[in-house]
Amino acid sequence: MRLIVFTDLDGTLLDHGDYSYSAALPALQALRAQEIPLILASSKTGAEIAPLHQALGLGDWPIIVENGAQRVIPGADMHDRSPYERLRGALDQLPAAVRTCYRGFGDMTDAEVAEITGLPPEGARLARLRNFTEPGVWSGDEDGLAAFLAALEAKGIAARHGGRFLTLSYGGTKAQQMAGIMADLGCDTAVALGDAPNDREMLETADYGVIVRNDHGPGIPALPGETTGTILRSEAPGPAGWNACVLRLLDRLGYSKRADRHG
Repeated sequence: MRLIVFTDLDGTLLDHGDYSYSAALPALQALRAQEIPLILASSKTGAEIAPLHQALGLGDWPIIVENGAQRVIPGADMHDRSPYERLRGALDQLPAAVRTCYRGFGDMTDAEVAEITGLPPEGARLARLRNFTEPGVWSGDEDGLAAFLAALEAKGIAARHGGRFLTLSYGGTKAQQMAGIMADLGCDTAVALGDAPNDREMLETADYGVIVRNDHGPGIPALPGETTGTILRSEAPGPAGWNACVLRLLDRLGYSKRADRHG
């Protein structure tokens, strides 16, 4: 068995409030000691994730960016924004009555994105350097949202609810990217961790999933794997819950014993 770990970021590996991961350090160190690939899978852009990827010492391991729209290799050219520009163009072609209640990052300034996300100014700037998807907020009613989603679908655009935003794209999910990465790295057993509805497919695709407690969003409803023990729920939120569940699974899968033998 060769294990690989896929993880969402905001509210999962990163604290919802201050974006720190210090509470997850013991599990991060355990993964590093066992040379288990850690794949960051987020709604964030490649530009946003790159500094964190480097700080975690993840080397050349690929990154799943923008809610699974694509996977990229660190250092790859991220200047081609044509898929995003095509998406924005289609969005702006919608009837005003349908379009008006949706505000995407492309409709906001860096300062507005910083305010709505809690990111620092530089982080907000990087969040707006999108290549594939458009996150945003819906301010209308349910009937208006249904009309908006139908109009998007007619243009081949998918919409996904995350912890905070409604994200638009031309397809691609975190779960779809997992298979390719596992094949590329020669891994056959996957653990996935997430805290929001857009992580559900990733959790159910993995051999073992972890639903990290989310006190700031809709969370994830009960999943079938919880009755069989292949999907766990953390008691603590954010990186503390992430840490406890990763260590628990490493022990369950025998990696703690391997570490003891080589210690």
